[in-house]
Amino acid sequence: MCTLALGWQLFDDVPIVVAANRDEANGRPAEPPLQYADKPRVIAPRDSRAGGTWIGYNAAGVFVGITNRWVDREGERSRGQLVADCLGTDSTSAAVEHVRTAVDGDSYAGFNLAIADQTRAVLVEWDGDLSVTNLDAGVHVIVNVGLNGQNFEPAGRVVVSRQQAANAKRLRSVLQPEPDETADEWLERAKRALGNHDYGVCIHGEGFGTRSATVISLETVDGELYDRYWFADGPPCRSPFRRVESSL
Repeated sequence: MCTLALGWQLFDDVPIVVAANRDEANGRPAEPPLQYADKPRVIAPRDSRAGGTWIGYNAAGVFVGITNRWVDREGERSRGQLVADCLGTDSTSAAVEHVRTAVDGDSYAGFNLAIADQTRAVLVEWDGDLSVTNLDAGVHVIVNVGLNGQNFEPAGRVVVSRQQAANAKRLRSVLQPEPDETADEWLERAKRALGNHDYGVCIHGEGFGTRSATVISLETVDGELYDRYWFADGPPCRSPFRRVESSL
């Protein structure tokens, strides 16, 4: 997945809203969102090849999503498996500690990992060195080359990395909450933004492109977690978002 917008603590009682596009090779098989695991209960799509996932949340209210990080680094273990591991934890802090241990024990390609619950949101970056950034309340957009338009420039990809950073800035700007906007209204705007080519995050290439899109909100009512999940099984510029019936 190459674009992930995380809105943290934007709305009362809705600590987490997410809008994300997954860019992948056209031939790589995947299963749509379902109950991925049951201890704890996890809702996530599944990568049919490696068995991991790229985005999801669990019954404890922990959200996890990943993007590639454009660094010259190979990995033996699937990054999607690491996402699945983090979804087995009960807090952002526990997930971060798991990642610290995981990168010492296994080899991973570069990644940007967003993790959030009601009390803490972080971006974990791995390029051979591990960096953990606590995120303030607000909208944060993560792409292959960094956070909120603050990009690095990988060798051979200078032009496209600058374009990605510009796309992230534009998307972050348009996804700022409007006066008196509700979480549901934000989610509807986010769906349209993910498929709007003016923001450059819905891509179509030769054998590669935006394969799916996800919009999520996690809401707390009287201490109970309520989840809402819409999934477009194809590029969001032409694929409808359909409500995912979860079991949380």
